[in-house]
Amino acid sequence: MAKLKLGTIPDDKPVKLTIELPAVIHRDLVAYANALGRETGQGAVEPAKLIGPMLVRFMATDRAFAKVRRSESAAQRAQSEKSGSEKLT
Repeated sequence: MAKLKLGTIPDDKPVKLTIELPAVIHRDLVAYANALGRETGQGAVEPAKLIGPMLVRFMATDRAFAKVRRSESAAQRAQSEKSGSEKLT
């Protein structure tokens, strides 16, 4: 069997979102949840619990998003440093 991109699903405190998905995506989530459950030995995995880890994986591998995050982070650090130096004078 091919190695799935997701591993075990961590038990984390969730933030509730309500979304609508096309039926074909829901069917694919159910199929993926079943395959993941078999591969990891977790048993039945709730399809909705896959969405968060899938989004994390997607964003972690999106180079353009990473570049934007680095730019924003650098801008925030520069702003913090500027604010800190203004307080000293």
